[in-house]
Amino acid sequence: MEKKITVTLVKSTIGCTQKQKDTVKALGLRKIGSSNTVADNACSRGMIKVVSHLVSVVEA
Repeated sequence: MEKKITVTLVKSTIGCTQKQKDTVKALGLRKIGSSNTVADNACSRGMIKVVSHLVSVVEA
């Protein structure tokens, strides 16, 4: 079975670059406090690394 991680947006994207805003949107996050469960793979880890200062990650 594939591992999953839960990503939660904890800071606003105001003042961030467009790349970071697009990455947050690609992770399925919209508002502060919103969370989404994504597959734990290299692609997701790379996106999380780009916006690590905006999100919190919990292994599900």
